[in-house]
Amino acid sequence: GAISLFLNIGTTTEAVAQELLHHANLMVVTNNMNVANILVANRDCQIIVTGGTLRRSDGGLIGTLATETIRQFKFDLAVIGCSALDGDGDLLDFDIQEVGVSQAILRQSRRTFLVADQSKFKRSAPARIASLAAIDAFFTDRPLAPDLAARCAEWGTEIVISA
Repeated sequence: GAISLFLNIGTTTEAVAQELLHHANLMVVTNNMNVANILVANRDCQIIVTGGTLRRSDGGLIGTLATETIRQFKFDLAVIGCSALDGDGDLLDFDIQEVGVSQAILRQSRRTFLVADQSKFKRSAPARIASLAAIDAFFTDRPLAPDLAARCAEWGTEIVISA
């Protein structure tokens, strides 16, 4: 059967969507209008867009409607981005509404991947989504600080570094 996949808001998940253009048997649920528009070109991909309030700055759909849609699914895999990642391994965001959506995604997914480049390590944001401990694999472009890498090993969070 088809693999069910969730892709959330952000340019990094949009890059993941580009990589999925030649994959078949996918059902992608997203709260990112840009992801949906990218995947339109893949005829072997079923696309479901959550409801929600459109944030024009990044094409994100947020709020209660988005969360309610997500709760109706159980995803094989969620690929999420975040606005910032601190030294404790906490995934952070600027928008509390988006945090609720991201937490719902994590709850409804069998496996979770975080995709975040090194620019996210230098930023901070006030709202906490979750810990890397809740993530199965973290895809990034630079090695982590040794203490955070050690924590990820303890948590069983796989770190994948790709240029």
